[in-house]
Amino acid sequence: MLATTARAQNITSRNRRSLTPEYSTEQLESLAKEVRRDIITTIHNVGTGHPGGSLSELEILISLYFGAMRHDPNNPSWPDRDRLILSKGHASPGLYAVLARAGYFPREELSTFRKINSRLQGHAHPMTPGVEMNSGSLGMGLSFALGCALAARLTRKDYLVYAILGDGECDEGEIWEAAMAASHHKAGNLIALVDRNRIQNDRFTDEVMTLEPLAAKWRAFGWRVIETPGHEFPPLLDAIARARRGRTKPTVIIAHTVKGKGVSFMENNPAFHGRAPNDEEYQKAMKELA
Repeated sequence: MLATTARAQNITSRNRRSLTPEYSTEQLESLAKEVRRDIITTIHNVGTGHPGGSLSELEILISLYFGAMRHDPNNPSWPDRDRLILSKGHASPGLYAVLARAGYFPREELSTFRKINSRLQGHAHPMTPGVEMNSGSLGMGLSFALGCALAARLTRKDYLVYAILGDGECDEGEIWEAAMAASHHKAGNLIALVDRNRIQNDRFTDEVMTLEPLAAKWRAFGWRVIETPGHEFPPLLDAIARARRGRTKPTVIIAHTVKGKGVSFMENNPAFHGRAPNDEEYQKAMKELA
Protein backbone atom coordinates (compact mmCIF):
# COMPACT_ATOMS: atom_id res chain seq x y z
CA MET A 1 0.00 0.00 0.00
CA LEU A 2 1.46 3.35 -1.05
CA ALA A 3 -0.35 5.58 1.42
CA THR A 4 -1.95 5.09 4.77
CA THR A 5 -3.77 7.46 7.06
CA ALA A 6 -0.65 7.75 9.19
CA ARG A 7 1.39 8.88 6.20
CA ALA A 8 -1.27 11.09 4.66
CA GLN A 9 0.27 14.32 5.93
CA ASN A 10 3.49 13.49 4.10
CA ILE A 11 1.74 13.64 0.75
CA THR A 12 -0.88 16.30 1.43
CA SER A 13 1.25 19.11 2.72
CA ARG A 14 -0.53 22.25 3.87
CA ASN A 15 2.21 24.20 2.11
CA ARG A 16 2.16 22.36 -1.21
CA ARG A 17 2.58 24.72 -4.12
CA SER A 18 5.18 22.89 -6.19
CA LEU A 19 4.85 19.61 -8.03
CA THR A 20 8.01 17.99 -6.70
CA PRO A 21 7.09 14.30 -6.94
CA GLU A 22 6.63 12.61 -3.59
CA TYR A 23 6.56 9.20 -5.26
CA SER A 24 8.08 7.61 -8.32
CA THR A 25 6.09 6.82 -11.43
CA GLU A 26 6.35 3.14 -10.53
CA GLN A 27 4.84 3.76 -7.10
CA LEU A 28 1.96 5.76 -8.56
CA GLU A 29 1.30 3.06 -11.15
CA SER A 30 1.29 0.44 -8.41
CA LEU A 31 -1.19 2.53 -6.43
CA ALA A 32 -3.40 2.87 -9.50
CA LYS A 33 -3.56 -0.90 -9.86
CA GLU A 34 -4.44 -1.32 -6.19
CA VAL A 35 -7.17 1.31 -6.41
CA ARG A 36 -8.59 -0.31 -9.55
CA ARG A 37 -9.06 -3.47 -7.50
CA ASP A 38 -10.77 -1.42 -4.80
CA ILE A 39 -13.14 0.11 -7.37
CA ILE A 40 -14.10 -3.20 -8.97
CA THR A 41 -14.56 -4.87 -5.58
CA THR A 42 -16.66 -1.99 -4.25
CA ILE A 43 -19.03 -2.12 -7.23
CA HIS A 44 -19.17 -5.91 -7.45
CA ASN A 45 -19.98 -6.35 -3.76
CA VAL A 46 -23.12 -4.24 -3.95
CA GLY A 47 -24.03 -5.23 -7.52
CA THR A 48 -24.44 -1.68 -8.79
CA GLY A 49 -22.32 1.30 -9.74
CA HIS A 50 -20.38 2.89 -12.59
CA PRO A 51 -17.07 1.12 -13.24
CA GLY A 52 -16.21 2.53 -16.68
CA GLY A 53 -15.88 6.20 -15.79
CA SER A 54 -14.41 5.42 -12.38
CA LEU A 55 -11.55 3.58 -14.06
CA SER A 56 -10.98 6.21 -16.74
CA GLU A 57 -10.67 9.08 -14.25
CA LEU A 58 -8.35 7.27 -11.88
CA GLU A 59 -4.92 8.58 -12.90
CA ILE A 60 -6.36 12.10 -12.89
CA LEU A 61 -7.55 11.70 -9.31
CA ILE A 62 -4.32 10.11 -8.11
CA SER A 63 -2.27 12.87 -9.77
CA LEU A 64 -4.32 15.47 -7.94
CA TYR A 65 -4.51 13.92 -4.48
CA PHE A 66 -1.02 12.43 -4.43
CA GLY A 67 0.87 14.98 -6.47
CA ALA A 68 -0.77 18.37 -6.87
CA MET A 69 -3.48 19.37 -4.43
CA ARG A 70 -3.03 21.15 -1.14
CA HIS A 71 -5.40 19.31 1.21
CA ASP A 72 -5.59 17.77 4.66
CA PRO A 73 -7.49 14.50 5.22
CA ASN A 74 -7.41 15.15 8.97
CA ASN A 75 -9.21 18.46 8.42
CA PRO A 76 -11.36 18.16 5.26
CA SER A 77 -12.93 21.59 5.84
CA TRP A 78 -9.60 23.40 6.15
CA PRO A 79 -10.34 26.84 4.60
CA ASP A 80 -7.08 27.01 2.62
CA ARG A 81 -7.47 23.61 0.93
CA ASP A 82 -7.56 23.23 -2.83
CA ARG A 83 -11.02 22.13 -3.98
CA LEU A 84 -11.83 19.12 -6.17
CA ILE A 85 -15.27 19.11 -7.79
CA LEU A 86 -16.31 15.80 -9.35
CA SER A 87 -18.89 17.01 -11.83
CA LYS A 88 -19.35 13.49 -13.26
CA GLY A 89 -20.57 12.41 -9.85
CA HIS A 90 -21.82 8.97 -10.88
CA ALA A 91 -18.14 7.98 -11.09
CA SER A 92 -18.01 8.26 -7.30
CA PRO A 93 -16.40 4.82 -6.74
CA GLY A 94 -13.18 6.20 -8.21
CA LEU A 95 -13.25 9.26 -5.98
CA TYR A 96 -14.14 7.24 -2.87
CA ALA A 97 -11.34 4.76 -3.44
CA VAL A 98 -8.77 7.54 -3.82
CA LEU A 99 -10.09 9.45 -0.80
CA ALA A 100 -9.82 6.29 1.28
CA ARG A 101 -6.22 5.75 0.19
CA ALA A 102 -5.43 9.39 1.00
CA GLY A 103 -6.71 8.92 4.56
CA TYR A 104 -10.12 10.61 4.54
CA PHE A 105 -11.87 7.50 5.86
CA PRO A 106 -10.98 3.81 6.34
CA ARG A 107 -10.78 1.64 3.24
CA GLU A 108 -13.12 -0.81 4.97
CA GLU A 109 -15.90 1.76 4.59
CA LEU A 110 -15.86 1.17 0.82
CA SER A 111 -17.87 -1.98 1.53
CA THR A 112 -20.83 0.22 2.55
CA PHE A 113 -21.11 1.80 -0.91
CA ARG A 114 -24.72 2.50 -1.91
CA LYS A 115 -26.13 0.94 1.23
CA ILE A 116 -28.73 2.48 3.53
CA ASN A 117 -27.24 5.06 5.93
CA SER A 118 -23.83 4.84 4.26
CA ARG A 119 -21.76 7.99 3.74
CA LEU A 120 -20.78 6.59 0.33
CA GLN A 121 -23.79 6.94 -1.91
CA GLY A 122 -24.03 6.36 -5.66
CA HIS A 123 -23.55 10.06 -6.37
CA ALA A 124 -20.97 11.98 -4.38
CA HIS A 125 -22.37 14.01 -1.47
CA PRO A 126 -20.75 16.45 1.02
CA MET A 127 -21.59 14.13 3.91
CA THR A 128 -18.57 12.14 2.71
CA PRO A 129 -15.28 13.52 4.07
CA GLY A 130 -13.40 15.18 1.22
CA VAL A 131 -16.42 15.66 -1.05
CA GLU A 132 -17.22 19.29 -1.89
CA MET A 133 -20.43 19.07 -3.94
CA ASN A 134 -23.46 16.82 -4.17
CA SER A 135 -24.04 15.67 -7.73
CA GLY A 136 -26.92 14.34 -9.75
CA SER A 137 -27.77 15.91 -13.09
CA LEU A 138 -24.68 16.33 -15.21
CA GLY A 139 -23.30 19.73 -16.17
CA MET A 140 -23.46 21.45 -12.78
CA GLY A 141 -19.90 20.97 -11.59
CA LEU A 142 -18.14 23.66 -13.59
CA SER A 143 -20.58 26.33 -12.40
CA PHE A 144 -20.06 25.21 -8.80
CA ALA A 145 -16.29 25.19 -9.30
CA LEU A 146 -16.38 28.71 -10.73
CA GLY A 147 -18.30 29.84 -7.65
CA CYS A 148 -15.58 28.37 -5.45
CA ALA A 149 -12.88 30.05 -7.52
CA LEU A 150 -14.56 33.46 -7.28
CA ALA A 151 -15.11 32.94 -3.55
CA ALA A 152 -11.35 32.55 -3.15
CA ARG A 153 -10.88 35.94 -4.76
CA LEU A 154 -13.48 37.58 -2.52
CA THR A 155 -11.97 36.09 0.65
CA ARG A 156 -8.37 36.70 -0.48
CA LYS A 157 -7.46 33.00 -0.46
CA ASP A 158 -4.95 31.46 -2.84
CA TYR A 159 -6.44 27.98 -3.19
CA LEU A 160 -6.99 26.35 -6.57
CA VAL A 161 -10.20 24.74 -7.77
CA TYR A 162 -10.16 21.62 -9.95
CA ALA A 163 -13.26 20.32 -11.73
CA ILE A 164 -13.35 16.88 -13.36
CA LEU A 165 -15.84 16.83 -16.23
CA GLY A 166 -17.05 13.94 -18.33
CA ASP A 167 -16.80 14.47 -22.07
CA GLY A 168 -20.44 13.39 -22.44
CA GLU A 169 -21.57 16.12 -20.07
CA CYS A 170 -19.89 18.67 -22.31
CA ASP A 171 -23.13 18.36 -24.33
CA GLU A 172 -24.77 20.34 -21.53
CA GLY A 173 -25.34 24.04 -22.11
CA GLU A 174 -24.49 24.85 -18.50
CA ILE A 175 -20.89 23.75 -19.13
CA TRP A 176 -20.48 26.40 -21.79
CA GLU A 177 -22.31 29.08 -19.80
CA ALA A 178 -19.86 28.45 -16.96
CA ALA A 179 -16.92 28.40 -19.39
CA MET A 180 -17.95 31.79 -20.78
CA ALA A 181 -18.42 33.25 -17.29
CA ALA A 182 -15.08 31.89 -16.05
CA SER A 183 -13.28 33.54 -18.95
CA HIS A 184 -15.13 36.82 -18.43
CA HIS A 185 -14.16 36.89 -14.75
CA LYS A 186 -10.57 35.81 -15.49
CA ALA A 187 -10.80 32.93 -13.03
CA GLY A 188 -7.16 31.94 -13.26
CA ASN A 189 -7.40 29.71 -10.19
CA LEU A 190 -9.88 27.40 -11.96
CA ILE A 191 -8.62 24.25 -13.69
CA ALA A 192 -11.05 21.96 -15.49
CA LEU A 193 -10.03 18.45 -16.47
CA VAL A 194 -12.08 16.69 -19.15
CA ASP A 195 -12.08 12.89 -18.89
CA ARG A 196 -12.10 12.39 -22.67
CA ASN A 197 -12.96 8.66 -22.79
CA ARG A 198 -15.29 9.06 -25.79
CA ILE A 199 -18.19 7.11 -24.27
CA GLN A 200 -21.32 8.47 -22.60
CA ASN A 201 -23.90 6.22 -21.04
CA ASP A 202 -24.64 3.43 -23.52
CA ARG A 203 -22.92 4.69 -26.66
CA PHE A 204 -19.93 6.59 -28.02
CA THR A 205 -19.93 10.37 -27.72
CA ASP A 206 -19.73 10.89 -31.50
CA GLU A 207 -23.00 9.01 -31.88
CA VAL A 208 -24.75 11.39 -29.49
CA MET A 209 -23.18 14.78 -30.24
CA THR A 210 -19.94 15.49 -32.04
CA LEU A 211 -17.62 17.31 -29.64
CA GLU A 212 -14.69 17.95 -31.92
CA PRO A 213 -12.95 20.26 -32.33
CA LEU A 214 -13.15 20.20 -28.53
CA ALA A 215 -9.89 22.04 -27.86
CA ALA A 216 -10.80 24.79 -30.30
CA LYS A 217 -14.18 25.24 -28.61
CA TRP A 218 -12.54 25.83 -25.23
CA ARG A 219 -10.06 28.26 -26.78
CA ALA A 220 -12.93 30.14 -28.42
CA PHE A 221 -14.45 30.56 -24.97
CA GLY A 222 -11.25 32.19 -23.74
CA TRP A 223 -9.62 29.25 -21.95
CA ARG A 224 -6.04 28.07 -22.06
CA VAL A 225 -6.03 24.48 -23.34
CA ILE A 226 -3.60 21.67 -22.54
CA GLU A 227 -3.99 18.16 -23.99
CA THR A 228 -2.35 15.10 -22.45
CA PRO A 229 -2.54 11.32 -22.23
CA GLY A 230 -4.83 10.61 -19.29
CA HIS A 231 -3.27 7.38 -18.00
CA GLU A 232 0.43 8.28 -17.98
CA PHE A 233 1.61 9.98 -14.81
CA PRO A 234 4.60 12.01 -16.09
CA PRO A 235 2.72 13.91 -18.83
CA LEU A 236 -0.41 14.19 -16.69
CA LEU A 237 1.49 15.68 -13.76
CA ASP A 238 3.33 17.98 -16.16
CA ALA A 239 0.03 19.16 -17.61
CA ILE A 240 -1.29 19.95 -14.13
CA ALA A 241 1.94 21.78 -13.27
CA ARG A 242 1.62 23.89 -16.41
CA ALA A 243 -2.01 24.66 -15.60
CA ARG A 244 -1.09 25.80 -12.10
CA ARG A 245 1.56 28.19 -13.39
CA GLY A 246 -0.87 30.17 -15.54
CA ARG A 247 -3.15 32.35 -13.43
CA THR A 248 -4.38 34.97 -15.92
CA LYS A 249 -7.21 32.86 -17.36
CA PRO A 250 -8.93 29.53 -16.60
CA THR A 251 -7.26 26.40 -17.93
CA VAL A 252 -8.75 23.18 -19.23
CA ILE A 253 -6.78 19.94 -19.44
CA ILE A 254 -8.21 17.53 -21.99
CA ALA A 255 -7.06 14.13 -20.75
CA HIS A 256 -7.36 11.43 -23.41
CA THR A 257 -8.48 8.34 -21.52
CA VAL A 258 -9.98 4.90 -22.04
CA LYS A 259 -13.31 4.07 -20.42
CA GLY A 260 -12.89 0.96 -18.27
CA LYS A 261 -9.08 1.30 -18.34
CA GLY A 262 -7.21 -1.63 -16.85
CA VAL A 263 -9.83 -4.34 -17.32
CA SER A 264 -9.74 -5.77 -20.84
CA PHE A 265 -13.44 -6.54 -21.30
CA MET A 266 -14.47 -3.17 -19.86
CA GLU A 267 -12.16 -1.04 -21.97
CA ASN A 268 -14.01 0.99 -24.63
CA ASN A 269 -17.15 -1.00 -23.80
CA PRO A 270 -20.29 1.14 -23.31
CA ALA A 271 -21.97 -1.78 -21.51
CA PHE A 272 -19.88 -1.07 -18.41
CA HIS A 273 -20.85 2.57 -18.06
CA GLY A 274 -23.23 1.62 -15.26
CA ARG A 275 -23.17 -2.16 -14.89
CA ALA A 276 -21.46 -4.05 -12.10
CA PRO A 277 -19.39 -7.09 -13.06
CA ASN A 278 -20.92 -10.46 -12.29
CA ASP A 279 -19.01 -13.08 -10.30
CA GLU A 280 -17.21 -14.53 -13.31
CA GLU A 281 -16.28 -11.08 -14.64
CA TYR A 282 -15.12 -10.01 -11.20
CA GLN A 283 -12.73 -12.96 -10.95
CA LYS A 284 -11.36 -12.24 -14.40
CA ALA A 285 -10.85 -8.57 -13.56
CA MET A 286 -9.04 -9.42 -10.34
CA LYS A 287 -6.66 -11.72 -12.22
CA GLU A 288 -5.89 -9.01 -14.74
CA LEU A 289 -5.23 -6.51 -11.94
CA ALA A 290 -3.12 -8.87 -9.81
